[in-house]
Amino acid sequence: MGRGGNSGNRSQEPPNGENLESWLPITASREAKWWYSAFHNVTAMVGAGVLGLPFAVSQLGWSAGIIILVVSWLVTFYTLWLLVEMHELVPGKRFDRYFDLGENIFGPKVGFWMVMPQQLTVQVASTIVYCVTGGKSLKKFCDMTSFLGGIRQTYHILIFVVLQLGFSQSPNFNTLKGISLLAAIMSIGYSMVAFVTSIVKGIDHHPSHYGVRSHTTPGKIFDIFNALGTIAFAFAGHSVVLEIQATLPSTEETPSKKPMWRGVVAAYLIVISCYLLVAISGFWAFGDLVEDDVLLSLEHPNWVIAAANLMVFIHVLGSFQVFAMPVFDTIESSLVQRWDFSPSRTLRVVARSLFVAVVGFVAICIPFFGGLLGFFGGLAFTSTSYILPCVLWLGAKKPKRWSFHWTASLICTIVGILIAIVAPIGGIRTIIVSAKTYRMFS
Repeated sequence: MGRGGNSGNRSQEPPNGENLESWLPITASREAKWWYSAFHNVTAMVGAGVLGLPFAVSQLGWSAGIIILVVSWLVTFYTLWLLVEMHELVPGKRFDRYFDLGENIFGPKVGFWMVMPQQLTVQVASTIVYCVTGGKSLKKFCDMTSFLGGIRQTYHILIFVVLQLGFSQSPNFNTLKGISLLAAIMSIGYSMVAFVTSIVKGIDHHPSHYGVRSHTTPGKIFDIFNALGTIAFAFAGHSVVLEIQATLPSTEETPSKKPMWRGVVAAYLIVISCYLLVAISGFWAFGDLVEDDVLLSLEHPNWVIAAANLMVFIHVLGSFQVFAMPVFDTIESSLVQRWDFSPSRTLRVVARSLFVAVVGFVAICIPFFGGLLGFFGGLAFTSTSYILPCVLWLGAKKPKRWSFHWTASLICTIVGILIAIVAPIGGIRTIIVSAKTYRMFS
């Protein structure tokens, strides 16, 4: 939303100008260190998506699966660099929110509507998927340890949502650093558990079939579509990268892009390591029978798998917050500027609690992990991670035709558009197939 604001006298902080910026969660604190951006990006990236990568490889086959995963990493690494560079596109001005950048390049109407719907879809979809992931992982942990065992998955998702009601009251992005750091450590931890236990499982019981999952031509095509969306979902951090960069200090001598890029490089090296290790080991151990969440395929040793599921649960508690904080920023700025609410703690408690409750309810209604990854991954994640950074760069920098950046941006855009068209189709089919055996609130 625009940052002009309405005039008015407030007893707390005036809802306009610099005072509003110092209250909103994205810009309230600019004291972050470069390593904060590293673990924020790891938390945002190495999440629910990594557990679905062996399943995606099983839908594509060995060669295609690994090639598409590596190409997606390279493409999104490049597009992430574009966004980091454009954070301070205009000297002396910072574009702290993705749509702020769009508005500057393409105007307040075109730029806003080009970016905001896609970004908001990514962030809201991520919180829904993390509710599902958190609930499923907590249920698996409880079933394996006989702690609260036997209760419905719905109640486990509900437990996750209740915890988020508390975490969501963190005032700004930098106050999440402890939660985000713990979440990043947990993501690396369960990725390594999935890798090691898959290797042990594969050695003990090597699967005889490594073909694709489906045996019919239509099934194979839909599976490919869904796999592309799953892999796109795994590179979702672009929707929050400018907001993360906004928390870093910036001077003429040391613009924010320098520490931000150090953090991004560190994060992306961790990302590709975790992704390849989990994707390759999971498919190698289970072949085309691997579950859409690889931890569901692993049963032994019992305590290790239980611990890994607990790590997933803790991680998505933090991931939810990293993706939700920009949504809170948008909701709160809109309520203050457009609806003349006072920027108060009461406003935050009510607005954030309502958001958490709504996404939690949606997660309870459609807990289809694999289908959600493919559907949302193709619908909006490809736009914010593959397409929009390139379109914004071309609009802002206007590179010469056939130059490196012109060619690279065009290729990334075409790839993103193709994925955005086909992946939701595969995701919808996967949800429909899963729904045939699903009972509401089971």
